[in-house]
Amino acid sequence: MTRSNSRRDFLKLSGASIGAASLPFLKYMPAQAADDVIVAVMGQTINSLDLHRTGTNRPSYQVAVNCYDRLISFGTKKTPDGGLSYDYSVLEPELAESWTTSADGLTLTFKLKSDAVFQDGAPVTAEDVKWSFDRAVSAGGFPTVQMKAGGLLRPDQFLVEDEKTFVIKLDRASKLTLPDLAVPVPFILNSKLAKSKATADDPWAMEFVHKNTIGSGAYKVIRWDPGQQLVYERNDSWKGGPLPGIKRLVLREVPSQATRRALIERGDVQVSFNIPNKDASELGGKTKVFSTPIENSIYVVGVNYKFEPFQDPDVRKALAYAIPYAEIFKAAAYERGSPMWGGDGKIETIDWPQKSPYSTDMEKAKAHLEKSAFAKGFEVPFSISLGQTDWMEPTALLIQESLGKLGVKCAIEKIPSANWRTASLVEKRLALHLEGFGGWLNYPCYYFFWAYKHGHLFNSSNYKNDEIEKLVDETLHMPTDDPSYAPKVKRMFEIAFEDLPRIPLWQPALNVATHGAKGYEYWFHRQLDARKLAKG
Repeated sequence: MTRSNSRRDFLKLSGASIGAASLPFLKYMPAQAADDVIVAVMGQTINSLDLHRTGTNRPSYQVAVNCYDRLISFGTKKTPDGGLSYDYSVLEPELAESWTTSADGLTLTFKLKSDAVFQDGAPVTAEDVKWSFDRAVSAGGFPTVQMKAGGLLRPDQFLVEDEKTFVIKLDRASKLTLPDLAVPVPFILNSKLAKSKATADDPWAMEFVHKNTIGSGAYKVIRWDPGQQLVYERNDSWKGGPLPGIKRLVLREVPSQATRRALIERGDVQVSFNIPNKDASELGGKTKVFSTPIENSIYVVGVNYKFEPFQDPDVRKALAYAIPYAEIFKAAAYERGSPMWGGDGKIETIDWPQKSPYSTDMEKAKAHLEKSAFAKGFEVPFSISLGQTDWMEPTALLIQESLGKLGVKCAIEKIPSANWRTASLVEKRLALHLEGFGGWLNYPCYYFFWAYKHGHLFNSSNYKNDEIEKLVDETLHMPTDDPSYAPKVKRMFEIAFEDLPRIPLWQPALNVATHGAKGYEYWFHRQLDARKLAKG
C-alpha cells in the first residue's frame, strides 16, 4: 500500500469536497476530478485491511469485498424502493469462469478465468486459491468457523489440478457450501507476495495484509489513516465483473451523526452509509434514502451466562418481561424494521427471525425476580458501542430505567467502536449488552450456528445447551426438504425462547443515503460495496 503523507498529496487523491466546516483539515478539494470520485462517510471505524486477522471488526469486511475476489458471487436484483440488492437465489462467476459439482455432491471443480491478475499484474492461479483457502481454515476465530459452516475444514480438502483448475473435496454434501464461497471470507490473495512477507512467527503474513491489499478485486487501498479515512482506487485490470464507474472512493470516518447528516444534505458527500433511523425517516429533497430489512438479523439484549445473576432462568425472564419494547422501537428504531416481541408462543413455521413470546409486563417481571436468588435486585454494567449509539443508547437508557423499577441497577458502559468486537465477541466479557447479528447465509440453522453454539463468535452470552449443539450440527448441512429439518429447527426456537441468552428486540433495516450517486447495492454483509457506484 502506498501512503501519501502530505495534505497536498491527499487532495490529489481525493478530488472531491468533504465539507470544510465539519472536517477542518480539508478546506477544499479540486473539482476537476469530481466526475470519477465519490466521497462517502460512515460512523464506524475500519481497524484492519485483513478480514482473516483476529479482532478485525465488521466495518473492515468491506475491504475484502472491494479489493479481493471470491470464486463466485451472488446475483443482483432490484428492490421495491428502486435500489439494488444481492440475490441469494442466484450464484454467478467472479474469479471462477465456471464450476461443476459431482453427482454425489462431494467434489466441486472450478475453472479460473484465464486473464485474471492481481493488482501488481501477476496472474491468479489455482495455487493462490489453495493458499488463500488454507489460510482461511487455519487462521482461527471467525474466518475458520465461517469456512466450517460450508464444510470447508482442512487444507487437505483443497487441491490444485492445474494452474487454472481448483478442486474442493467435501466430507459430506451441504446446502451451504456454494453460498459460503460467495461470502467475504474466502477471498483470494496473491500467495507469492504474501509468502515473501511471511515469517516463522507469522506464516500467513497477517501483519503485512493487515496494512496492505494484495488482491485481484475491483479496487485497491492506496491510503488508510486508521480512525479517519480510507481511499480506494480502481483496479483497471479487474476481471471479476463490469469495471466500476468511479476511479476512486474516499471513505471518511465521521463519528458525529449530525455532521454526517449535514454533509449528505448539502451534497458535500455523495454517500452516507448506515445512517440512523431518525435521519432515514426525515431526510428528503435531493437526498435519496434506501432502507432495506436485514435478512436473518435481530437486535437483541445479550445476557452473559458467565455472570452469576444471569445463570438464573427467572432473572433472565424478569429482564425479558421488563423491557419496554414498544417505547424502544419508537425511540431507537423510529418504527423502521419489524418488531420481534409479543408472539403468541406457537412456533408454526421455520421463518427466522420470528417474534418471541415475551412482551412488557412488569408484574410478571417482578414475580420472576422474586422467585430468583436475586429478589432484592443486583448491580450490573450495561455495555454499548460508541459506534452504534444511534440505536444502542436510547435502547439502553429505556431498559436501564425499566430495570431500575425492579431493583436492578445497571450503569451504562460506552465502549469505543474499535474495541467493541474484541470485548463483546472475541473476549465475550460483557455482562449485559446490546448486540446485532445478521446471518449471512439465509437459513435459521445458520443463524443458530453462529449465535447459539458454544464458543462461536456471535454467541456473546457464553451460552451452551447440549440439545441446541446437537440440533445445529444435525440441521446445518441437511437439505431443507428433509422431513426432519423443520421439526428440529422449531425445537431450536423453543429452547432459545425458554433459555433466553439473547432477548429479541426488533429486526433492523440498513439505511443508506445518497446525494449525487447512483448504483448503491444492499448486501447481506451490511458493508459498502463500491463496485456498482457511479456519479449521478
